[in-house]
Amino acid sequence: MATFLDFEKPLAELQNRIDELRKAADGSDVDIDAEIGPLQAKSDKFLKEAYSKLTPWQKTQVARHPERPHFKHYVAALIEDFMPLGGDRAFADDQAIIGGLGRFRGRRVMVIGHEKGDDTASRLKHNFGMGKPEGYRKAIRLMQLADRFDLPVVTLVDTSGAFPGVQAEERGQAEAIARSTEQCLNLGVPLVAAVLGEGGSGGAVALAAGNVVLMMEHAVYSVISPEGCASILWRTADKAAEAAEAMKVTAQHLKELGVIDRIVPEPLGGAHRDPGMAIQALGDAIAESLNSLDGMSAEKLRQARRGKFLAMGRI
Repeated sequence: MATFLDFEKPLAELQNRIDELRKAADGSDVDIDAEIGPLQAKSDKFLKEAYSKLTPWQKTQVARHPERPHFKHYVAALIEDFMPLGGDRAFADDQAIIGGLGRFRGRRVMVIGHEKGDDTASRLKHNFGMGKPEGYRKAIRLMQLADRFDLPVVTLVDTSGAFPGVQAEERGQAEAIARSTEQCLNLGVPLVAAVLGEGGSGGAVALAAGNVVLMMEHAVYSVISPEGCASILWRTADKAAEAAEAMKVTAQHLKELGVIDRIVPEPLGGAHRDPGMAIQALGDAIAESLNSLDGMSAEKLRQARRGKFLAMGRI
């Protein structure tokens, strides 16, 4: 069954009525098109109107939708001959951050990203996409490997933030994130980053300090979650919607602020309603971004990347 968000309740009711009519008419000669037609038209109209005026908090809900395509779906559709590479060569292999070699539309690339999982078992396996120090150190190792063999790097960001557990802190979480961000900035090969759903805090920036930063239309990107911000400012997570508005977490706000470079359009109703179309759109955006960086020397790539991030926040 499809999962409907809080603001989609009228849509859920309409869809339930349509499903009930179809189920009642299944196997019979009764023509229900005359009854389903108006309901479907009403459903389509509601969807179009609702998604044309989403609030930042509603976009946050869409970005977190459990049926939204994740790293593995993008890799399966866009990357040929994907060969995962595991381990940080020091402690363990973190399943929240996955990376490996493959071919993207004929071009050899290194792909690294967060994987959240899409059911209970896989979410636990991938720690809900919250990377640990060994995950970021694995990312550093893979970026260094890509630099050595002159391979462009594509990162797919989708995390609520780095794992905040005690053991992660004991193993140097902050240092690992800082080193990963530093490695992004020091790369002598093109780095294209894409925010798929959530881009949370340093856990996202550690993979997203790229020459080009793409963002899906209904993704969010922020230094802290709206709930976390509300808990700090108002001592309650109930004001998360107000926090999301104030934080400018949406792709549209961040494009205006110069934090991201391009917004990738999603199908009507979000990427989860037509994953294939969303994945194709991001693939086209990545290809265009990589083409725009062709021919740039290692030093020019570094200068452009560093200049881009140092300029943020200047008035």
